[in-house]
Amino acid sequence: MFGFRKDKTSPEPEVPEAPADKPGLFKRLKQQLSRTSSSLTGGLANVFLGKREVDDELLEEIENTLLMADIGLNATNRITQGLSERVAKQRIGHTKGMIQALRDEMHSILSPRQQSLNIPDSDTPFVILVVGVNGMGKTTTIGKLAKRLQAEGKSVMLAAGDTFRAAAIEQLQTWGERNQIPVVAQHSGADSASVIYDAFAAARAKGIDVLLADTAGRLHTQSNLMQELSKIRRVIGKLDENAPHEVLLVLDAGTGQNALAQTKQFDEAVSLSGVALTKMDGTAKGGIIFAIANQFDIPIRFIGIGEGIDDLRDFDAEEFIDALFSDTQDTE
Repeated sequence: MFGFRKDKTSPEPEVPEAPADKPGLFKRLKQQLSRTSSSLTGGLANVFLGKREVDDELLEEIENTLLMADIGLNATNRITQGLSERVAKQRIGHTKGMIQALRDEMHSILSPRQQSLNIPDSDTPFVILVVGVNGMGKTTTIGKLAKRLQAEGKSVMLAAGDTFRAAAIEQLQTWGERNQIPVVAQHSGADSASVIYDAFAAARAKGIDVLLADTAGRLHTQSNLMQELSKIRRVIGKLDENAPHEVLLVLDAGTGQNALAQTKQFDEAVSLSGVALTKMDGTAKGGIIFAIANQFDIPIRFIGIGEGIDDLRDFDAEEFIDALFSDTQDTE
């Protein structure tokens, strides 16, 4: 119970020819987040439907809905505690006010983690080390990001640092050939740190703006492979003490709460500087983004909402909340 007194008075290879306008982009986001929206705000709409007064029972129903949407216990507790305090201080006594209060609480969790990846002009390549578990969409994210950076006028090189799987090397080489982006690769089983070191040296010699380095997908519980990531960081640091300039963790939103354990282990191994949350379009567990934002002080750089090149989106907290809550308007 919340204990307040009720106040009854209160891989696509081509870049689109022209960017879509903002309303079109928002519509696309709303459509692709429909499963998460149905799980989260669809459930909330049912909670609010026909209920005009705010009481402990309503707050408990909100709490249950948030937990079912995979937002996680800690983030849910933070949201419901904030709602309880708002009800007491602002004398909220109707569902319209509660919907706005809920939006505000959820936005307060996400907005501090909204931070786009900015690549400064420099004489040395900007190195992005991409890490994550197999099957998260890591290599596809690298390809999309490479094409996006290329479209922004930056020269890009790829490093096939996932030497444990020949298929991973071939996949990255295919992305490179498709988009005329050079790829540095060695044979399967080669030392990953050496591959990425050589790629960094080549990128520097050729005046490349951005080096995107793939790494072997691994379970966060495989300590030997996690140690290899630390080795990669040390080795390329010999060429530039600030490299890698970005360590981007790719997570599959569909893994739910397991994403928290992955984030913790990878952060301990290589000090993450950003997260890309992929496959948001194919899961009802997109609420995990709130759990990640609440637990870790790591920027959420991108969300993936589909297979298209434009479906790797800069994370925008307000736009994300608007898309989730678009179906609650009828309940206000």
